Amino acid sequence: MNYNFYRPTLAEINLSNLEFNFRQVEKIVGLKTRIMAVIKCDAYGHGLLPIAKRLAKLHTDYLAVASIDEAIILRENKIKSPILILGNILIKDINAIIKYNLAQTISEYQLASELSRMAKQNNKIIRVHIKVDTGMGRLGIPHWEVGAFLERVMKFEALHVEGLFSHLSSADNLENGFTKTQIEGFKKAIEIGRALGLELPMNNLANSAGVMAHKDTHFDLVRPGIMLYGGLPSPRFPRPVHLKPVMRFSGQIIQVRDFPDHTPIGYGRTYHTRGSQKAAVLSAGYGDGLFRSMSNRGKVLIGGKKVDLIGRISMNMAVCEVSGLKDVSPGMEAVFLGTQGEETITGDDMADWAETVSYEVFCSIGIGRNREYRG
Repeated sequence: MNYNFYRPTLAEINLSNLEFNFRQVEKIVGLKTRIMAVIKCDAYGHGLLPIAKRLAKLHTDYLAVASIDEAIILRENKIKSPILILGNILIKDINAIIKYNLAQTISEYQLASELSRMAKQNNKIIRVHIKVDTGMGRLGIPHWEVGAFLERVMKFEALHVEGLFSHLSSADNLENGFTKTQIEGFKKAIEIGRALGLELPMNNLANSAGVMAHKDTHFDLVRPGIMLYGGLPSPRFPRPVHLKPVMRFSGQIIQVRDFPDHTPIGYGRTYHTRGSQKAAVLSAGYGDGLFRSMSNRGKVLIGGKKVDLIGRISMNMAVCEVSGLKDVSPGMEAVFLGTQGEETITGDDMADWAETVSYEVFCSIGIGRNREYRG
């Protein structure tokens, strides 16, 4: 194992598994539905550029990022795929949309007006996607106001409306009927737009939960995110299709200690040994992407076995119980996320222990981390 920069932790990214997961999306949605791969936030901590390059080779129809900064990195590294900026932008940044040939989300009139004005000045056409709020309560035009809004936007000759899109708020909850309400609101918005004469060839609603569990959200294009990286929309989401983990995160045992009965471990003395116990001090903590809320709840792989994390997780260290293992010594690998031997800890396992979602797990571990790529 290659630990660079003298820090005994490592995030490994398996690009072959990314490709496998992308092919799974293709199988689910079929040939007629296009795919917009979501790679925002440094590709959920997996590395923006390497992930984008592999997805471009797979001929994804679109890439979606959070900000212009991410899009510029892609363009300056010769990524030619269409790119949509999912978030809002400032008026002063419109020139970058034009310069780098980006598509922009529209969720309010002033931005549409300024995009059109500046595109016309530069003799360009800007591709836009109109964000419709069907129940997420963030960016977007309320779906009952879509008709009036589109009538105004259609007057801007320098804007090409590729489609409408919206975001599902709770599609991971299969017993919640609200997703159906959002679908119906979105369908009505599309009907209104097409009745006004817009072609709208790229309408999209489905996130990963929609892709996997709600076929009637697929429309013309889908936006898979977390499932590309092997994660689920929520830790207990039923897995309807096999996905492979793309990220693996490991550290090392830095010390092994024998403790007598009732010895406190870690900050706050939240754990006391129960009889004589052997413990291993590990080279990662919450400063490395683990969650403090996993303290006394999470597990780690040592020698191919799952063992308990004990005591509070510190900034750069954690402790695990290894009394039942043989030949445990400093320098041995400790796997926090991924497979070792026959055992695996998934992002959703970690999310369950930390009471969060695998999105946050991957971002927490991956962003700013030294990563190695294979596959």
